[in-house]
Amino acid sequence: MARMAERQTEQSGSYTGIDTWPDARILDALADGQARAIAAVRQAAPAIAGAATMLAQRLAAGGRLAYAGAGASIRVAVQDGAELPATFGMPEAKILYLIAGGRPAMFDTLADAEDDAADGAAQADGLTSADTMIAVAASGSTPFTVAAAKRAREKGVFVIAVVNNPGSRLAAAASLEILLPSGPEVIAGSTRLGAGTAQKAALNLLSTLTHIKLGAVHDGLMVNVGTGNTKLRRRAAGIIATIAQVDEARAAAALEAAQGHVKPAVLLCAGAKGIAAAQRLLAAANGNLRLAMSRIRDA
Repeated sequence: MARMAERQTEQSGSYTGIDTWPDARILDALADGQARAIAAVRQAAPAIAGAATMLAQRLAAGGRLAYAGAGASIRVAVQDGAELPATFGMPEAKILYLIAGGRPAMFDTLADAEDDAADGAAQADGLTSADTMIAVAASGSTPFTVAAAKRAREKGVFVIAVVNNPGSRLAAAASLEILLPSGPEVIAGSTRLGAGTAQKAALNLLSTLTHIKLGAVHDGLMVNVGTGNTKLRRRAAGIIATIAQVDEARAAAALEAAQGHVKPAVLLCAGAKGIAAAQRLLAAANGNLRLAMSRIRDA
């Protein structure tokens, strides 16, 4: 019991008899737990901002992003990482996943895999000092994840710990801590609830702010969006039309000329004299569309 008491996520709240409560009262309790989770994320905003600044700088310099964790935590992390290529145009080769139990653990409950510290360290061996790791563990004490973070730090990796309990071993092993004190779960220890929601929201904010800093967002629009299907091509054409203030037919033609890339298509619609000129503008602006558009008259 002493071990449970030291972790907020393992403590019991005021939920005695919850299995006998009316449905509405149970759902209210669960919703309150979710609200506490989001409040914890808001408290962590300064740490999230600091992490995004470091991550953006390191990605811009050519580094990769690795997510590490076990169980529910790594499933949340993989969900975040898997959306980055389509949403922000991040190359899939730049995203790595260090998963306790490997990819089968994403679907099967391989509970003992989280205790395999040797595997955590071994999976981190493939990282370099240019890379950044986001290590996620509600408890902050998962052996696999702590070992992965420690080995990564030894290799010069910048490690961001996302944890839900203060004073954790994972935070001590990291370069920067994002603490999400979501508190006791409605079902004690079930970190797929409040802790999982806090992790999901924090990772979402972190990766989104990072890619805003990297120039993947313009006026709330995804200017690095993937165009791999009809829906996405229509979305991209709509984005181009909105930014360049042209009709969607012209936007679609520019998108085709730009081989599915939104930014050069916007510049074509805005007056760039061909794809080569658009690409030069973007290169000179380090991919910042707003800056490139401001220079278009000189191209």
